[in-house]
Amino acid sequence: MSRRISWVLAVLVVLVSGALMAIVGSDDSSARSPVPVPDSAESARVDALRAQFPGGERVPAIVIVTREDGAPLSPGDLDAVNRKWPGTQVSEDRAAALAVVPLNAELTGFELNDEVKKVRADAAEGLPSDLRSEVTGGPAFGADIANSFSGANFTLLAVTAAVVALLLIITYRSPVLWLVPLAVIGFADRVAAVLGTAVAQAFGMSPDGSTSGITSVLVFGAGTNYALLLISRYREELSRGGSERRSDHRDALDTAVRRAGPAIIASNATVVLALLMLVFASSPSVRSLGVQAAAGLIVAAVFVLLVLPPLLGLFGRRLFWPFIPKAGGRTLTDSGIWHRIAEAVARRPGRVAAVALAGLGLLCIGLAATPIGLSQTEQFRVQAESVTGYERLADHFPSGLTDPTRVIAATARAADVQRAITETPGVVSAQPAGQTPDGLTQWSVVLEAEPASDEAFETIDALRSSVRGVDPGALVGGSDATARDASAAASRDRAVVVPAILLVVLAVLYVLLRAALAPLVLVAVTVLSALAALGLGGWASVHLFGFPALDNTTPLFAFLFLVALGVDYTIFLVTRAREETPEHGTRDGIVRAVSATGAVITSAGIVLAAVFCVLGVLPLIVLTQIGIIVGLGILLDTFIVRTVIIPALFTLIGPRIWWPALRGQDVESDVSVDQRE
Repeated sequence: MSRRISWVLAVLVVLVSGALMAIVGSDDSSARSPVPVPDSAESARVDALRAQFPGGERVPAIVIVTREDGAPLSPGDLDAVNRKWPGTQVSEDRAAALAVVPLNAELTGFELNDEVKKVRADAAEGLPSDLRSEVTGGPAFGADIANSFSGANFTLLAVTAAVVALLLIITYRSPVLWLVPLAVIGFADRVAAVLGTAVAQAFGMSPDGSTSGITSVLVFGAGTNYALLLISRYREELSRGGSERRSDHRDALDTAVRRAGPAIIASNATVVLALLMLVFASSPSVRSLGVQAAAGLIVAAVFVLLVLPPLLGLFGRRLFWPFIPKAGGRTLTDSGIWHRIAEAVARRPGRVAAVALAGLGLLCIGLAATPIGLSQTEQFRVQAESVTGYERLADHFPSGLTDPTRVIAATARAADVQRAITETPGVVSAQPAGQTPDGLTQWSVVLEAEPASDEAFETIDALRSSVRGVDPGALVGGSDATARDASAAASRDRAVVVPAILLVVLAVLYVLLRAALAPLVLVAVTVLSALAALGLGGWASVHLFGFPALDNTTPLFAFLFLVALGVDYTIFLVTRAREETPEHGTRDGIVRAVSATGAVITSAGIVLAAVFCVLGVLPLIVLTQIGIIVGLGILLDTFIVRTVIIPALFTLIGPRIWWPALRGQDVESDVSVDQRE
């Protein structure tokens, strides 16, 4: 591609991106709350019907008032509370008072958070100094989750950019080179945020704070990886050049783009297609993440392939100062530490592969001992008033009082339904809560169990069974039912989406490599590595970081990112091995590939792992868990799978690994693997 055309394309991409951002507007996805269940879920149908009942447009926020010293409330305390909230309910031990503040049921995200803040400020105002008020209940939990993303875009972006900048400076050892890829990827991330949200909304999806945060991390991580691969190949081609003429660096850049471009496109296509498999999920938030992140990664690849090269060509060799590549310098493919490591692996591939695979298998054991499913009160990594208020309320009132379960059934069978509800184990009380003109009655049901706990789920299942025995059309909803439906949806999504991801990755590798055996080997090793990371990360989450369990969505998201991004590095390695094999043979081809890509894959892996760990700056446990598991998994991929296992297996299998694509072209030495060992 000529210099003029490359600049025209780069400017065109920037102008179109700027126009798109101006037309579409800013990304406001962080202002929305997650949507955990589809419209077809029973709990969602109850939410839709609730508006037909008197007061159905309101939801209760619970104010719990106690003394700072834990003593029973005095008559004066109760008078002060009743003046603010007439009809306050007092606990049997008289140590707590409970008031209900109705809020608009349509509020969500930052709007809900603002309204709950007003309730909290009003609750504290005018109370005696020795009284403590806390706001909990369904709206308060939703508000605290939304508050977790207040300023999240800026914080996440700033920390991510700082981490990437630091690692690029360490990688390139240049005071200026890191600025070019960081600027390109930073702009791509802003474009991706707007475009991804617009695409998701165009398909009827609602991006939220968690999906936008994960998308930003993916764009920065994958975009930096693509830039590292391109610049590494550019440096290598500069070292190979025969002279240091002014035009020579442009020839090296053209060669780097031609050689690295297909690997970048293939790895990008793999991750994008894997992400799009999330559209088969039932959870709206999960589907939205798939579309949003896929659009974002396409933007990242476009910017790296079309905008970054002209900028690199503008500065030439000077950009690498003070370590400017010299023409005719050291060749990466036959020297250096990665060459020595690859040679050591190739000398004893059987032993190396056996030990490494056994180690990964051992790490998988952690999966069996890792519980899955966080309750509503276990979502936060920092103290949240909705949680402390709930715990205070649970000390004095039934746990389910903060957010009653809703049962809707036919009015004609109301007496039988009432009896079925109250006879269900785990139900504390059930009160009729209105009727509709078309013959439906609603009950407010208080459960004994902690919200969204296993015990609450068992009660919800039993309640649904009981009321349907009386009225087959009866529905059970509310926060506990929503959490139960979300848990079931997560299990269903893992069963559907995980096989789809593996089939897509396998198909891409078959198209790319045109070999019968290599894709199967690569996918099998990648899956083993992902399961090992889930085992190790799950164990660390519970036993080192003290989290109660993995969130329902953590295994699916972690597996997706580990497989898709792990195959990224596989593609970087095996496309180079395929390039080297016709001339040097299978064994030396994979050794030269590890030698050439070892530094860039290691740098890319460390950058990507660090970027995912940045998710830990957000106070939700689920995002911290994804960061831990994916970060550990990427490091396993980088230092064990790409450096050790794949070279060992390729050496063991020999030319058959490439059949039929390179049949008759391999110049493998006659010395057998057994003789080498």
